[in-house]
Amino acid sequence: MTAERRLYLPLLGGVIALAWLTLWIWERSPYGRYLRHAELAGLDLSDSRELLLRAALYVLGWTLMTVAMMLPNVLPLLAIFQRLVAPRAERAQYLTLCILGYLGVWMAFGVMAHGADLAIHEGTERIAWLEENAWAIGAGTLLMAGAFQFSALKYRCLDKCRTPLSFVMEHWRGRHDHWNAFWLGVHHGIFCVGCCWALMLLMFGVGIGNVGWMLALGAVMVVEKNVSWGRHIGRPLGVALLAWSLAVALEVLRWPGT
Repeated sequence: MTAERRLYLPLLGGVIALAWLTLWIWERSPYGRYLRHAELAGLDLSDSRELLLRAALYVLGWTLMTVAMMLPNVLPLLAIFQRLVAPRAERAQYLTLCILGYLGVWMAFGVMAHGADLAIHEGTERIAWLEENAWAIGAGTLLMAGAFQFSALKYRCLDKCRTPLSFVMEHWRGRHDHWNAFWLGVHHGIFCVGCCWALMLLMFGVGIGNVGWMLALGAVMVVEKNVSWGRHIGRPLGVALLAWSLAVALEVLRWPGT
């Protein structure tokens, strides 16, 4: 094994650790509020300078969260891909493009999720019932995330993520190598979003910089994809999320106006 191969995955591990550390420090800093999606509410859209600053900070925060939470899920695939392209002179470029393709899908998901979040905030201000019952948004998110744990789509995508060797063999053509490496990452990212999107939406309820929740959800996703019994935790998790959603609704019905 070459020194380059020995160092590549530890280097990625260092990048992941640095992302966690940066988010932990950021969350505790005076600028930690910029990691919370609630800051989007009431934003003055006419102030282009402030809008660009907030957008840049949210993109940075989402990028760090994606690296911290989701990059660990692709390490098994990268290890296999690294061995496959090891004889090639441009192997580092292929691996980098694969990572960029994977993270790019999660960035696109983040943009759509933030857009939907803004629309919900706008709707809350315009629809009287939502404004008076804002708890329904959180309960609905938990309900949706819990129900998705029982869907066929969840397990179809999860099975793809749990077999990185088969995935690489299916999607690595060995032609137009740079483009192919990028699309290998994109395809894996699509399936990863397919099985994890509902859990990631929970981050909008607690703030994308809440390191405790990130650790919990990130651990669930890593176990699901990389541990032999991980596939079996989805349905118990779904039951827990559905129960949580029901508990939120019952609490409001029990103590209306709280």
